[in-house]
Amino acid sequence: MKNIEILIESIELIENELSEEIPTSVIAERCSCSRSTLEKLFRHVYELSVHDYVTRRRMMKAAEMLSSNRDITVLEAAVECGYSSNEAFTRAFRRAWNVNPSEFRGRKYPMLFPKLAAPIIEGDEYIMTRKSYDITQLYDLFRERQNCWFICCDIKGLIPINNISNKAGDLAIITSLERMSEAAGENDIVFRIGGDEFCMLTDSEDEAAADAIIRKIADMNGRTFCYEGQDIPLELYTCKTKASLRTPKYDELFTELHNAVRSSKD
Repeated sequence: MKNIEILIESIELIENELSEEIPTSVIAERCSCSRSTLEKLFRHVYELSVHDYVTRRRMMKAAEMLSSNRDITVLEAAVECGYSSNEAFTRAFRRAWNVNPSEFRGRKYPMLFPKLAAPIIEGDEYIMTRKSYDITQLYDLFRERQNCWFICCDIKGLIPINNISNKAGDLAIITSLERMSEAAGENDIVFRIGGDEFCMLTDSEDEAAADAIIRKIADMNGRTFCYEGQDIPLELYTCKTKASLRTPKYDELFTELHNAVRSSKD
């Protein structure tokens, strides 16, 4: 139980301190554990270092600000995300989104780096959800759009891409979300539910509209993205689904979305 409490406390602490510089040693101290213990927990459960997670969450916050506020300067966004210089912020932003901050203005931003979920407890066992993401911040929207369609996607063959380079795999994830965002309507929301699993919550109950989105995504299958001069083809499994329960709990909805993604491969 102690390890789960450390993870929950550290994730909440990071979320509350995204605008400040907060070293891993300080996070560990405030969670009453050693830095090495905290790092081992993060790497075991989430396959990320604490620093990488903090950076990704800051880049998610930066993308939201730059996308929604055309008046904010890059330096202002950098300061809001805990960076003291344009240069360091721009390097981190480009690594995360594959474009400079100035190029991101006005874009629809997918939830590429949502808040990580804490491990699930079942009886006396702790199930470490290595590649799941906390989308509870969207739950109210799920309830409002109870009868709208979800579009679920999964990358075909991410392992061979990761074998080229982990950075190539990260770029495949970004490209997948960009394709979904390109196919999405103005009020559709794209978010990540797993390592290479994604969903779009549409604003429509029309099945034909959902099918049209799926066709748009499928039409992009086989297109390549460029990583260090190498053109790498990318394809997505795609399907549509609706929540089966009238008032689904978060964990039940999350499971349904994952099952829909898996069924798209059958």
